[in-house]
Amino acid sequence: MKTWSELPKVLSIADLSHAYRNGLLTPAALVNMLWQRLESAPERGVWISRLPLERLLTYAKALADQSPDELPLYGIPFAIKDNIDLADLPTTAACPAYAYQPQQSAFVVRQLIAAGAIPVGKTNLDQFATGLVGTRSPYGVCQNSFDPAYIAGGSSSGSAVTVATGLASFALGTDTAGSGRVPAAFNNLVGIKPTRGLLSTAGVVPACRSLDCVSVFALTAADAQQVLQVAVVYDDADAYNRPDQPLPVPPGFAGRFRCGVPKPEQLQFFGDDAAESLFAEAVAQMQAQGGSMVEVDIQPLLEAAALLYAGPWLAERYLVAGELMQTNNPDALFPVTRDILAKASDLSAADAWRAFYRLQDLKRQSEAIWQQVDVLVTPTTGTIYPIAAVEASPVELNSRLGYYTNFMNLLDLSAIALPAGFRTNGLPFGITLCAPAFADRALLALAKRREQLNPHSLGISQISSSDFAVNATEDEFGFVRVAVCGAHMSGLPLNHLLTGRGGIFLQSTFTAPTYRLYALPDGKRPGMVRDETGASISVEVWALPISRYGEFVAEIPPPLGIGSVLLHDGSTVQGFVCEAAAVREALDITGFGGWRAYLTRPD
Repeated sequence: MKTWSELPKVLSIADLSHAYRNGLLTPAALVNMLWQRLESAPERGVWISRLPLERLLTYAKALADQSPDELPLYGIPFAIKDNIDLADLPTTAACPAYAYQPQQSAFVVRQLIAAGAIPVGKTNLDQFATGLVGTRSPYGVCQNSFDPAYIAGGSSSGSAVTVATGLASFALGTDTAGSGRVPAAFNNLVGIKPTRGLLSTAGVVPACRSLDCVSVFALTAADAQQVLQVAVVYDDADAYNRPDQPLPVPPGFAGRFRCGVPKPEQLQFFGDDAAESLFAEAVAQMQAQGGSMVEVDIQPLLEAAALLYAGPWLAERYLVAGELMQTNNPDALFPVTRDILAKASDLSAADAWRAFYRLQDLKRQSEAIWQQVDVLVTPTTGTIYPIAAVEASPVELNSRLGYYTNFMNLLDLSAIALPAGFRTNGLPFGITLCAPAFADRALLALAKRREQLNPHSLGISQISSSDFAVNATEDEFGFVRVAVCGAHMSGLPLNHLLTGRGGIFLQSTFTAPTYRLYALPDGKRPGMVRDETGASISVEVWALPISRYGEFVAEIPPPLGIGSVLLHDGSTVQGFVCEAAAVREALDITGFGGWRAYLTRPD
């Protein structure tokens, strides 16, 4: 079997994992080929520091006795934004005067290395993660991976470019105002901004500690999911870490779902007609994917976004970087960063509380959106700018880039940025899907479904995401879909056995036309039996946490049990079935179409 003699243009996790499992590649071989690429790569202002070849090989050799079947990120190279600690290299936050040598890696980095991932180096960023442009660094301007005259986006600029250009398979960024999404859009990547607190921020230099998220850049939604599954480990040493409380994947994400779109007058493209056309195309694709498009009023979101660089959150940024200004070393800060943070010294406690009260009002107003839709789709940014334009107008243009991003952490939303085509000048455009906190897995399921129907190229390559597409399933996200056809349905006597275990109602639907329904002799329960001469039976589908599924099944008395139930749309879920022998003396009520209709029949 022939081994790899050179690396593909981009380094998909799925592709590398397949090569490792089939003996086509070893971690040491990967490191040696990747080192050659790193040494010959164009200088784009990507790295602040890199591990030497000898250290990379040490990580690779540590995997020699391990199995790619047991380590989910076996031999996968990744980059780390340089406000996240890696024990081998200093942490600078793009400020040499602030730099320190961490004694251990950040909590999330340790999880990834334990899963087999190989850190490559620390990437450039807008200083102290203050900016969405990637130009505010004494280590140089980070250039866009498609056109070096354009910005890469920030603040996680270097991390995004490493993935897009095949220098890493995935990268860690951080996201306070959009730093994990804007660079994804500008470099044709998937960018996960997880629920605030889902990933530990221990070992991360704070921007706004109360809002900061560790983010993930990847080539596909499936790659991003693989990283997220490893990184989501509860860290009780991080006061802002939150136990995972995953919302179920709505079944509509594989069929019909409610998709919110901002009102036309609330969409801003800042004169970028190509971006406007690409967003309209993406909305049409979401509709074709099964989205029932709903116009929603995002004014509360926009007003929340305006709060981010005011009051308590600007003062919170000052807590770390402001120390340099207080110690008579203001020149250590990048000029734009210094000017932004200097405003914090004029803020009062009254200003902070005024902003907190306003944000709480806007949170309450925004809740109406999630009563109307399952997911909201927006552009990730309305436009993109040349580096020269940003340097000429650094604050105004940066603010425009945050129009669709600044509100999300303030309002405790989860989000994923996705590639959505290219402008005529060859620069990529992206959209963002967002939903309430802990909907991360649901958004990933929807993103994977989108990749199946609308494949995209990976980073700067011509490789298609369709080469690595996988079916989006629900069980992998922490819940089991269960179809109930009798007393467990909403409003009926045994429904509490679902709701009491954290079950969440998903939909009313029908089975495939291959079942018969019987009223069992006790008169309290129906029995559903597979029969090719049958009909479609009305059922409810519920999402039940896997952790409670076993005890739920254990309480089901014979002759009922749990088996696979085929729904009318061709999907299969777990559901109530009955032993065929038990219905020989039972009343066939198939003609009623369901148990509820039978119960409400005229006497």
